Amino acid sequence: MLIKVNGEEVEVADASTIQDVIDETNAPYTPGSIICLIKGKKELEKNISKYKIKTNKGSIILQLDESEEAKPLVDMWKNQYEEFVDLDIRWSTPTEVAIGPIVTDLEPTSDEYKYFEGDVVLSLSSFSNESTHLIMLKENTTNVYSVPPYNKGIFARVIGGKKTLSELTDDDKVTAIEPIIERSTTTDSASVSDLSTVLEEGNELYTYISFNIDEESPTCVEHLFSLIKDGRIKVSYDSESFIGFYDLAGIDKPKEKTTQRTRGTITVRNDGVGVGRLYIYRENRVLTPNHTTVGHIANGMEIIDIAKENDFITVKAEQQRLMLLNKTQKEATEMLSAAGVEHMIDGLIDDDAIIVEQMPKHTIDILKEGQVITKAIKKEDLCSIKFVDNAPRSVRYFKYLSGLLENPVGKIKVHFAVPGMHIIIFEGDKKLAKGLVPENNPVDKVIRGQIGITNMASKSAGLIGIRFEDNLEFGPTAEAFEATNIIGDITSDYDHLEKLKEGVVVYVTESNHES
Repeated sequence: MLIKVNGEEVEVADASTIQDVIDETNAPYTPGSIICLIKGKKELEKNISKYKIKTNKGSIILQLDESEEAKPLVDMWKNQYEEFVDLDIRWSTPTEVAIGPIVTDLEPTSDEYKYFEGDVVLSLSSFSNESTHLIMLKENTTNVYSVPPYNKGIFARVIGGKKTLSELTDDDKVTAIEPIIERSTTTDSASVSDLSTVLEEGNELYTYISFNIDEESPTCVEHLFSLIKDGRIKVSYDSESFIGFYDLAGIDKPKEKTTQRTRGTITVRNDGVGVGRLYIYRENRVLTPNHTTVGHIANGMEIIDIAKENDFITVKAEQQRLMLLNKTQKEATEMLSAAGVEHMIDGLIDDDAIIVEQMPKHTIDILKEGQVITKAIKKEDLCSIKFVDNAPRSVRYFKYLSGLLENPVGKIKVHFAVPGMHIIIFEGDKKLAKGLVPENNPVDKVIRGQIGITNMASKSAGLIGIRFEDNLEFGPTAEAFEATNIIGDITSDYDHLEKLKEGVVVYVTESNHES
């Protein structure tokens, strides 16, 4: 049977499931993500209300008449509009432009009607259905167009491209007619996560979204890349006009390129409430300087249209992110070589050393410069942390402060280290720490290797610490248990940390983090 997968026609065995098709076609898909299932072209087009008529002079946009009187005409248009493609402009007068003829099953009438500028009429010239023309009115007129007995023959209005319409002559022709896909087109389609769903002839399947990046917004584009975890992105909010991704809300981002927010545009909020939030638009919105444009959806708007809050969406960027942190020098060299970028190493050159810093930081800047400088450390010097689930504010504070919210490797700086105390304390941020309510306080004792943060119960809120021995009284930052929030355990070898001096930077990563 013939189906479509991500816009491409594919022949598959009868009774194939979604999983069968994904396996057979290698369609991009991350388990747990939603899939958009459209029953077929007719199912899709029943909700389409706008069409674009392309000519060699430009395009004209039609809005279909949704009244009951016009329904027979609209049905005929949806079934036969492709027959007008490649036809010449039959005639052009100061009043009207005609395209045709095609053959229809419509019956003519001989009544005279008044028409208005912008009306689009189906006319049966010479009272013959074998000479059906599409007529677009440039001025008000009263005429006998031999129209069918429905709605004076009017099935649509011209809502865009009036300048093109005025310039058309009988030397011009129709080059294409395309349905305009809007949010309302796909809202009736199914959002599927059950991969055992059996497909039918004519079904359309969309498994992922892809996007093109805007090279004039390097910092905010990297912010977009940071939101993609394990090949997918999670919807935080959905409305009629956009879906939002808020996992990195609160992180300041610069004003870079701003554009019209057309359907499919991706932006990052750069100022005001919600700074750092990412948006993908389902409908056109007005230009605003508070939104930096980072890209545009290239494939998969059907998924954007049906996605709901908490859904996961599989993402495949047209441009690979050049994020080298937490990779070995060898892995980075191979990755950069494939991208045509020169890898320059500062310091430790071992193939298996782990990269902790890169310059430039952003993918677009690396591609523009054609080279990147990396700094690496020995694998055993990278501090791995397994974070707890029951201290969300404190974990987010740590990830924000260290840079782990956006990158696979972060860094913290030693603030206080005294030999023999069996703790090490790292710098915090008092301003950021204002919201650190008590959560996951120690109960009986603090265990060796736990990492904790001082909460608002102490004037030293925000400090980060690690204990190198069990303690029954004080947390990793030398505070009482009620002023201590435990955020996780060090899973790498950490004994060497006890010997570090103030001002030293420690590089951290999340245990089992996939970069």
